[in-house]
Amino acid sequence: MERLWTKTFIQMMAGMLILFTGFYLLLPTFPLFIKELGGSDAHVGLAAGVFTLTAVVFRPFVGGLLDRYGRRPFMLWGMVFFAVSMYLYDWVGSIAVMLALRVLHGASWAFSTTAVSTSVTDIIPTTRRGEGMGWFGMAMTLAMAIGPMLGVWVLQNSSFHGLFLLATALSVAALILVFATKTPFTPKAGAKKMGIFEKALWPVTVSLFFLAVAYGGITTFVPLFAASIQINSGTFFLVYALALTLARPFAGKLSDRLGEANVIVPSLVLTVASLLVLSFANGLFGVIVAALLYGLGFGSAQPALQAANLRLAPPEKRGVATASFMTAFDLGIGAGSIALGWVSQYTGYGVLFTVCAVSVAISALLFLAFAKRKLAQRVERTEAG
Repeated sequence: MERLWTKTFIQMMAGMLILFTGFYLLLPTFPLFIKELGGSDAHVGLAAGVFTLTAVVFRPFVGGLLDRYGRRPFMLWGMVFFAVSMYLYDWVGSIAVMLALRVLHGASWAFSTTAVSTSVTDIIPTTRRGEGMGWFGMAMTLAMAIGPMLGVWVLQNSSFHGLFLLATALSVAALILVFATKTPFTPKAGAKKMGIFEKALWPVTVSLFFLAVAYGGITTFVPLFAASIQINSGTFFLVYALALTLARPFAGKLSDRLGEANVIVPSLVLTVASLLVLSFANGLFGVIVAALLYGLGFGSAQPALQAANLRLAPPEKRGVATASFMTAFDLGIGAGSIALGWVSQYTGYGVLFTVCAVSVAISALLFLAFAKRKLAQRVERTEAG
């Protein structure tokens, strides 16, 4: 069996753990920061939407640049501006300035995370892709467990000033670690014009988009929903992260052994169930059950979808494949955050999470209708060749 746990793989995982921990410090606290600036629920959704939609604009071009010129320069410069953005939040004094800064932050997020994720696909053996992506996703999982609770603790014991300084320090630490890591990639000589999209990927990316709409609702509005029923939102994200920790490696191995479709469909059904539970939750027990189910469902579906996306992509277009996957995810989060902000303002959180459940159901139906067959055809061609 090909080796997965190399020094480079471990260092990249560690770098992402630190970077995402800094990012997730803001998950439960940034909506409160917006409220302190005088913003509304709609502004909370708009801030999340501006960030992710900016990333959407940049990611397709980043993917083509990675395949043409290599991963490292875009990875490092993206992380530099990511750290700068974190520091500048400490100087924000109005909603308008905050939204402008979200544009810079979203662009830096597009460059850094697309480049790092593509570098990791270069490292992971093809036969262990599902498992490798599952373990790599653990960096984000642990960050989601540590970051929100740490962010709430810092805010309770310090201030937004201390929060943004800590986020900046973590971003710089991640930059230093990734800078010290050697990542293998040699651009092909005489490459054709830069590509930004691969049509073979659309069945998976469209399905992912609707899954991400619900994810945008969870990350943006669970903190406000939890506060409305007097529950610490860190509890939801801790249980969710622990469930993800259990699901990702196991689901990754299953997708390598049984095929991605046999993991994705049941996982999406479980995700729908979790969101319906959350829509009716009115206390701690319901929130914990929803978090557990969502962690197991989403935690299994997301890495399997990423492995399916890479299976459908030509080997020389891994940058484009990674960018397309992350673009669909960001677009879903951004569009979902903005639309669901209005749903929340004019209806309520129960309706909001029901809409999220419908979005994931659409994701499952689209995958069954279009992506499952294409994946089976690709496996047949690979085995025949």
